[in-house]
Amino acid sequence: MESQISNLKSEIVFEDVSKFYGEILGVNRVNLTIAPGITSLVGPNGSGKTTLMNLMTGLIQPTRGRISILGIEPSDPQELFRKVGYCGQFDSFPKGMTGYEFVKSFLSVHGLSNKEAEEKAWRAIERVDLIDAAHRKVAAYSKGMRQRIRLAQSIAHEPAVMILDEPLNGLDPMARAETIRLFRQLAQEGQHLIVSSHILHEVDKMSDRVVLINNGYILAEGGVMGVREEKMEEHPMQITIRCDRPQEFAARVFASDSVVEAALHEDRQGLFIKTRNADAFYQLLNRVVVENGMNIESVSPVDDDLNAVYHYLIGSNGGGQS
Repeated sequence: MESQISNLKSEIVFEDVSKFYGEILGVNRVNLTIAPGITSLVGPNGSGKTTLMNLMTGLIQPTRGRISILGIEPSDPQELFRKVGYCGQFDSFPKGMTGYEFVKSFLSVHGLSNKEAEEKAWRAIERVDLIDAAHRKVAAYSKGMRQRIRLAQSIAHEPAVMILDEPLNGLDPMARAETIRLFRQLAQEGQHLIVSSHILHEVDKMSDRVVLINNGYILAEGGVMGVREEKMEEHPMQITIRCDRPQEFAARVFASDSVVEAALHEDRQGLFIKTRNADAFYQLLNRVVVENGMNIESVSPVDDDLNAVYHYLIGSNGGGQS
C-alpha cells in the first residue's frame, strides 16, 4: 500500500478520462500513466493534445473519469498551482511590462517575499538566456523572445510538473537547441515535462516517451522504438542501401523470408529494401557482404523514426481534424 501511494505521488495518472464540449469530443476513455522525464504528445491539430494539457492544469474538468497530478486532484487549484507550471502557445502579456516584471509578478501570486521572488525570477530568466533583455518591454521582444520569457515564467516557481504547449514555436535553431537542452536538464532533475510539438524530429530526439493521439483517442504510448515495434509489426520497415553492386545484392537478399521487396534506386547506385524483420535482415546483410566481398557505402532506415510512426498510425486511423 505504501508503495502504491508513493507511486501515485510521483506520477500523473488518467483513469478512464473523457472530456466532451457539448456533443463535441475532446478526448475519450484515456488511461495513461506518466512518469518523470519528457513525455511528448503527438497528433494533428484537433487531435486532443491541448485538451489533455488543459485537464492536467485544471483549466477544464473531465466529463468523466479521474485525474491525479502527483497525488493531487486538478480540482484543488491552490495546491495544483504550486506543483504545475504551464506555458501555453498563445501570447498574453500585460501592457508595458518588462520581461523581468512579467516573471516576478507571477511569483508574487505564490506569496513569495520580494527578495525570494527577485532571486527566482532572475534564475529563471538566466535559464532561458534572456538576462540582457530582462529590463526591456515585452512588447519589443521578437516572437522567439516572447516564447522564452513565457517559459521563464512557467519554471520560475520551480514546479514539479511542466505543461508545455508547442514550446519550440518561433524559436530559431540555436534557441531551439538551447531550449531542448534546458528540458533535458529539468528532466534529469526529476521533473515531469509534458510537451506538445509538430517538430517531429526534435520530439524524437528529446523525448523519453511519446503519446500518439488522434480524434480524441490514444493510439499508442511508450518509447519511440517500442511504439514502432508494437503498432507497426505488419508495416514493413524501409531501408536504403548504397553499395557497389546493387543488382547482385538485391538478387542475393530477395530470396530471404525477411525481405518483402527490393528495388533499385533510379541512379542504380543503391536500392530500397522493405523488411518485416529488421534484425534478421541486418544479419543477412552482414553475411552477404562478407561472403561476396561487397563494398557497402551506407545503410539507412528510411522510416525508423517518430515521423514514420506518426504518419502510419494517423493515416491508418482515418486522419485528423484540421
